[in-house]
Amino acid sequence: MKYIILVGDGMGDLPLSDLNSRTPLEAANTPTIDSLSRNGELFRLQTIPSGMQPGSDIANLSLLGYEPQNFYTGRAPLEAASMGIELAAGETAYRCNLVSLENQGPDSLVMIDFSAGHIPTGEANILINELQEELGSGLFHFYPGISYRHLMICKKNLSDLVTVPPHDYISKNVAEYWKRYLQYPELRLMLESACRLLGNHPVNKQRQEKGQLAANSIWLWGEGKAPIMPTIEAQFGLKGSLISAVDLLKGIGIYGGLDIINVEGATGYLDTNYAGKAAAALQALVHQDFVFVHVEAPDEAGHKGNIIEKIRAIEDFDAKIVKPIFAGLQSMENRPDFRLVVCMDHLTPISIRTHSDHPVPVLLYDSRQQGARSGLHYSEKNAAKTGILLSSGRDFFNKLLQKENERP
Repeated sequence: MKYIILVGDGMGDLPLSDLNSRTPLEAANTPTIDSLSRNGELFRLQTIPSGMQPGSDIANLSLLGYEPQNFYTGRAPLEAASMGIELAAGETAYRCNLVSLENQGPDSLVMIDFSAGHIPTGEANILINELQEELGSGLFHFYPGISYRHLMICKKNLSDLVTVPPHDYISKNVAEYWKRYLQYPELRLMLESACRLLGNHPVNKQRQEKGQLAANSIWLWGEGKAPIMPTIEAQFGLKGSLISAVDLLKGIGIYGGLDIINVEGATGYLDTNYAGKAAAALQALVHQDFVFVHVEAPDEAGHKGNIIEKIRAIEDFDAKIVKPIFAGLQSMENRPDFRLVVCMDHLTPISIRTHSDHPVPVLLYDSRQQGARSGLHYSEKNAAKTGILLSSGRDFFNKLLQKENERP
């Protein structure tokens, strides 16, 4: 038996007046996903446990069978694992976004863009490497990642520093949160120096000349120390691979004991290498029984508040990931049985431009046609109609493996 989980990050939404009270998922043309949904099971899953912040870190842990309340220590340590950074005792990892901030008067610092206009990786790495060269020390170390997503390791315990995700504050005043950083003398000096360096950097001057946003600051968040987690094999007896452009997902996979497949040209946005991801997933399933494929683009469009791009991202996910993987499974040598999931980790509603903790719709298709067929196309509304709600990632994974009554 082969097991496949295909994740369209943040695909879910709330009804929009611009779409005649439909969601982008309902408005999108998704023939393959809808066919699988009609011929499979449809239900909802609570990926965000009560009291936890709705984020891709928490939600994707749930999709991989973990109960985040037992293992989660922060987002950045997971990203550190994906970058081959081993956190020592006492070290704290911080996600380090390149962002665009704008002073708009006394006590007004506005988060113009949490991604500095989705700055390309090449330009971003020049900036992060220079920050490390100029500001790296025995206290701080900067590591370049992909696009706007980077990492900083701090060797001092700042346990009472509370940070916030920049994508939750798009076009909002973040002066209150910036002041929290400035309460720490070492952080204040580092951040002030970083802003001066970035503000005068040739990369940013060239971006502005092209009418692009400058990456004029960094934003620290998602802090945490190294977690202790059992592997997916230890919990469920399953080995496999994970495919994603996002360091966070790769880090979860590494802690979960999965093989990480890096696909050239995977960007985490609309221009990602969909064909490469689909081909890599099918190749992995030749010799493994499980693969997890994550696509970031719908989430990024949701954060931008861009309905057209979100619909396009959902349609691309259907046509360029779900369709070729489903077709490839059917044409595999010896035609293996498989159970295929299409889902999202969380909703990223256009109206709020950040994540929500609503239960997510999940479709589960069994090539043996076992179980009741929903007869419903895939949508938030139709999943709610079924009345089936799984309360945890562990319950979901047991259902995937047909071990629905098993608990630890």
